[in-house]
Amino acid sequence: MAEIGFYHLTRTSPEAAAPKLLGRILAGGGRAHVLCGSAERAEALDAALWLSSDPDWLPHGRADAASAEHQPILLATSDEPPANGARFLLLLDGVNTDRAAEYDRVLDLFDGNDEGATASARARWAAAKAAGHSLSYLKQGPNGWEKAG
Repeated sequence: MAEIGFYHLTRTSPEAAAPKLLGRILAGGGRAHVLCGSAERAEALDAALWLSSDPDWLPHGRADAASAEHQPILLATSDEPPANGARFLLLLDGVNTDRAAEYDRVLDLFDGNDEGATASARARWAAAKAAGHSLSYLKQGPNGWEKAG
């Protein structure tokens, strides 16, 4: 079973939060698969990763690119196994996957200012708990992520 962290965004967009989280994954020697809910979100995140100043270098590519297996971060809109062998999965836009158990850690980012996104995250939490995954909940606070419950 995977360790799934639910990241409750209250202060920033996914494009602002994801670079720091992905930077931590890379700093630990990990590889990430980022599953976006739309091509527009993938494009916005692609731009955010190129423009990130903290960390200032986040090598990444699109999952459908010819060199995908060489990229430490893969951006995708399809729930296919990642070509880069990622052990970390970042979920955006309420995307759901049946592949969570194939990863060591899943980071599910959701917009806490959107009632529908919050309700959807609660449903994903309940399903993940029923499936036996280890769960954690982190909420953005004034000084960064605060672990709760």
